Amino acid sequence: MDNSTYGLIKFLFPRLPSLTKTALSHSLSLSPTSSKWDLRTEMTVAFLRSLMNGGPSPVGQTQAHTLNDPGAKGKVWTAKVTIPAPEDESIRDATFTAIADLGDGSETYIKPGLSDIDAEWTGFRPGAGSDEPLPNISEQEKYQNLMKEPSKSSKTTILYLHGGAYYLCGFGTHRLQVSKLAKACNGRAFNVAYRLAPQAAFPSQLLDALNAYLYMLYPPPGSLHEPVSASDIVFAGDSAGGNLVFALLQLLLQLHRTKLSDAKNPTVRYHGKTVEVPLPAGASANSGWFDITRSMPSLVNNAKFDYLPPADHDDALGRFPKDNVWPTTPPRGDLFCDLSMLCHPLVSPLAAKDWSGAPPLWIETGEELLTDEDLVVAVRASTQGVKVHFEQYEAMPHCFAMLLPTLATSKRCMESWGNFCRNCTEGSVETSGTWIAAKTGVEKEVDVTKVTPLTVEDALERMRDAQRRRFAGYEKEGKAMPNPSL
Repeated sequence: MDNSTYGLIKFLFPRLPSLTKTALSHSLSLSPTSSKWDLRTEMTVAFLRSLMNGGPSPVGQTQAHTLNDPGAKGKVWTAKVTIPAPEDESIRDATFTAIADLGDGSETYIKPGLSDIDAEWTGFRPGAGSDEPLPNISEQEKYQNLMKEPSKSSKTTILYLHGGAYYLCGFGTHRLQVSKLAKACNGRAFNVAYRLAPQAAFPSQLLDALNAYLYMLYPPPGSLHEPVSASDIVFAGDSAGGNLVFALLQLLLQLHRTKLSDAKNPTVRYHGKTVEVPLPAGASANSGWFDITRSMPSLVNNAKFDYLPPADHDDALGRFPKDNVWPTTPPRGDLFCDLSMLCHPLVSPLAAKDWSGAPPLWIETGEELLTDEDLVVAVRASTQGVKVHFEQYEAMPHCFAMLLPTLATSKRCMESWGNFCRNCTEGSVETSGTWIAAKTGVEKEVDVTKVTPLTVEDALERMRDAQRRRFAGYEKEGKAMPNPSL
């Protein structure tokens, strides 16, 4: 028996009784979700719950596991690039000004510098075998092959920001998902490995996202790609990546709100040139994590359909073991940001009051812990005149289309996502809402402006209460041992 087999057995053995009980309960229709899920969904969610509830592991150890990258293989083209940090301070200054303008003056944070960022141009490779590696050619040649692939019939270009609670995941976890989305829109994607917490705190990730967008628009000399028009770019992300997508969009909207009155677009200095900062053609979030405080009612009400851990605003039991990356120096009360920033709209887009002027939005959610925050953003944006394509999938857990790709609803979700991206660049998007039944796939039209009675003001009240509890828990435990919420 080799070490990998032994490790797998050691990993699975403690979970076998629980998984066996789950399978039996489902087969006998005793599970509260047996009428909504098939056995595979039931077992997948049960397994993920056992991982989430098994007690916290050191942050650095968990992060390292999710950053393990076996390399690209199968039906995917990738071309690796490095986005250089511009020498200009302009995008830092613009971001810090927007943070101040959108805050209430109580926020504190350390202003990070800019950094080089790894990224991958990603496309679909239909002729490859399921385990076929990329050919041994240069990144330039890989990019050329990606661009001339017959399946890439659209100019649609996705800026993809991955999920992972802001401290996990990377190319290895999301490459296949990104290639599927590129296939679904008949286009290409730019998959960005933004800096991760806790080593890099807010707004490092926002700066990286803005730099990536400008890099797509204005490639410096030596880049693989030609300039991409903003009218061909759609932002996309899952979970925390959805948060970053909507935070980046809010940042861009704020730059547009404060631009010179006679200017078409705001401008910044980028790699020695003054460039315009236009809005993209669209933005999308799959199970977007819009509330870093984790304060909405669905955190409790939808627990039976999800595998995400419950919120613990006191955080006394949620502390990660100490390792070389956590607690940070100086210490802070959350993995991602200073506690004073939790309710800021560029940290928690749920708190954003103004989406007017935004391009079309695609907001998808299951019946999951994060559902309420997605609903509130959808309602707010749609009532402010933004074109919102909203979808809710009955009884589905967080990011189900990625975790359960063989489900008919998962395939529908990915197809819808791709169609939205292509419609943003080649067609048109109108506000629409759809509720999709779990097992049957029966669809029902819903009014996006009325999918929840909760308002942004209701959400802010709950968020601020959660923030106060976080502060109280942080002070009680001692600043030497910060307690993250997720």
